Amino acid sequence: MVKKVEIYKEILVSEEELDKRLDELAEEITESYKNSEKELLVVGILRGAVIFMTNLVTRMDLDLTMDFMAVSSYGGSSVSSGVVRILKDLEEGIKDKDVLIVEDIIDTGLTLDYLIRNLKDRGANSIKIATLLDKPNRRKVNVDVDFVGFKIPDEFVVGYGLDYNQKYRNLPFIAALKEEVYS
Repeated sequence: MVKKVEIYKEILVSEEELDKRLDELAEEITESYKNSEKELLVVGILRGAVIFMTNLVTRMDLDLTMDFMAVSSYGGSSVSSGVVRILKDLEEGIKDKDVLIVEDIIDTGLTLDYLIRNLKDRGANSIKIATLLDKPNRRKVNVDVDFVGFKIPDEFVVGYGLDYNQKYRNLPFIAALKEEVYS
């Protein structure tokens, strides 16, 4: 068995930084939606956003419902294919609701651009985006992100829900994966 410390080259975001930023993001989101008369539906993008989303919503002082979508543009690769597939769709209707999409990471923006267009077509009142991590240097499509946890360099990262081949999600921090692990 490989020790987890052997798979990453550096910690980019510590547990303490995550905890502090989650409090700040929850406050920003609460402030943004506190006067809305529409129902708030928080949509987590499986699987990577689960840890971020659950820790975020428990800190938000809002009435909300939650649902999940599973989408893929990576498969087993470390590079996005650009082809978005919905693997699990919403169970909740979104017509006339305020929708907050919670993502683990925004890279090229292709997946998120597709999701935004798809959810707008379903009649959402509004759509906002909260992401734990943003890689603006990798963007291929311009997407407006309302709530950003951390901007990070162009590194392949794992931890706090993010994975490589479904592994390393349970690291309590965000780390840059050693290239030899995924190449």
